[in-house]
Amino acid sequence: MARLILLNKPFGVLSQFTDGGDRPTLAGFVPVPGVYPAGRLDRDSEGLLLLTDDGRLQARIAEPRFKLPKTYWVQVEGEADDAQLAALRNGVALKDGMTLPAQCDRMDVPALWPRDPPVRFRKSVPDGWIRLTICEGRNRQVRRMTAAVGLPTLRLVRWQIGQWTLDGLAVGQWREIRVPEKVRAEEMMR
Repeated sequence: MARLILLNKPFGVLSQFTDGGDRPTLAGFVPVPGVYPAGRLDRDSEGLLLLTDDGRLQARIAEPRFKLPKTYWVQVEGEADDAQLAALRNGVALKDGMTLPAQCDRMDVPALWPRDPPVRFRKSVPDGWIRLTICEGRNRQVRRMTAAVGLPTLRLVRWQIGQWTLDGLAVGQWREIRVPEKVRAEEMMR
């Protein structure tokens, strides 16, 4: 059986176990030997990070060719209008090419943990939240997509990867799931 760990990665933590400097890493949150991140989540992003001890499972989760959907809750500067949402749904032109179409809609302000440091607040500029699901994994893709349609990202929380969500995990907490080989192969092919 493979080990699969769901971590609610805090803001400011690197998605790796070591760092040459004094920055916080996964080692301060997941004291489990032999597991590695399946994909990355930028230091300035929060939320679901999956770790496993199984290389094949890690590849299935992390590699864009398997198109495992990832859902983000994104606080943006401004309020998303229909044209901006349509642009995200149709694919956005970035410097490294067009993105695949995304699922995207407005959402109410989610009940999340406070971020440290807090997101900047400006009285004169409204902000809003969108739910964005992509099947790619380009560097800083969600931030670049929202910026390209005129909605700079203020806070980025990955809520879901495939069937796994942050539901019930407080910031900095983790939960382990054992994934049997047969189930793993069938579920990952969906």
